[in-house]
Amino acid sequence: MKTGKLKIGRIPYANLFPIFHYLDTHCNNSEYTFIKGVPSKLNRMLRAGKLDISPSSSIEFLKNKNRYRILPWHSISSTGQIKSILLFSRIPLNELGGKTIAVSSESDTSAAMLKIILKEFCSLECKFKKTDLRSVTNILSSASAVLHIGDTAMHEAKKIESRVRSQGGIDSCRESGRKKEKYISRLATKNAKLMPHTSELYIYDLGELWYKYTGLPFVYALWVVRKKALDEKTDLIKRLSSDLINAKKYAEKKLSLIARAAPQRKWISEKDLVNYWNIISYDFTDKHLEGLRLFEKYALKK
Repeated sequence: MKTGKLKIGRIPYANLFPIFHYLDTHCNNSEYTFIKGVPSKLNRMLRAGKLDISPSSSIEFLKNKNRYRILPWHSISSTGQIKSILLFSRIPLNELGGKTIAVSSESDTSAAMLKIILKEFCSLECKFKKTDLRSVTNILSSASAVLHIGDTAMHEAKKIESRVRSQGGIDSCRESGRKKEKYISRLATKNAKLMPHTSELYIYDLGELWYKYTGLPFVYALWVVRKKALDEKTDLIKRLSSDLINAKKYAEKKLSLIARAAPQRKWISEKDLVNYWNIISYDFTDKHLEGLRLFEKYALKK
C-alpha cells in the first residue's frame, strides 16, 4: 500500500553531496520529499515518525533496531582517515584525562565514537558538554578540546591551517626522539589571538584513531528505514534503493564534475573535495559490518 510521498532525510554536509546531487539531477523525484537537517535532528525525526528513511547515525540504528531496517549495500564509512570528524585539542590526547571536552550538538555517532576511543582504547575518563558554537578558538577558551563533525570540522581546520601558515607557524609534527604519530596534525602558532592560552593545537582525525586501535572501517551512518514505512511504501523504497546504487556508480566516475556544483566550493577547492570524497566509502561490506559490530559492542556496553 502506498501512502503519499517518501519522506527522505537530507544531511547537507559535503560527505553526502555526491549522492544527493545525483538524486537531484538524474532521478524522478516527484514522489520524494527531502527534509534537511543535521544528523542529530534527523535521528530524532526518524524516531518520531516524521521521516520514512534517512542517512542516519549508526548509533541511532544500533540503539533502536526494533524500529528500523537498513538498506543493504549502503553506508557512509571510512577505513582510516575521514577528515570531517575532528577533535581539536589544546593538549595532547593522552593528557585529556579529567578534562572537559565540548562536543558538537549535531553529533550522535561521533560523540559515542570519541568516548569509546578515550575510555576503552586510551583509558581516559573525561567530562563532556554539548556546544552549538562553531569557532574552535572561542570554544577552547573554556574547554580543553572540542569535537566537530561534517563541514564545520573541515572548515575550522582549514581556517586554522590558513591563519597559521600565513604567519609561517606550521610545525609539521616535530620529532621528539620517538616515532612520529601520524594520526596527529600539530599546528603551532605564536598568535595568542588565534589560540589563547597555548602555542600549540592538536587536531586528531577520529577515523584514523579508530583504525589505529581496531584495524577496521568505521561506519558513521547508514540508510535507515522505519519498519512501518517499509510496509506502506515498499515500491518507493525499492526505487530509492535503486537510485542510490546508481548514484554511487555515477559518483565513482564523475567526482570532479560533481565538485564544481558543490556549495562547499565557497571555502574548499575542487581538488580537496575530490580527495575527501575518495576516502569515503558508500558501500557496506562484511568488513564494514565487522567494524559496526565492534562499535556496537562498546557503544551499548552495560
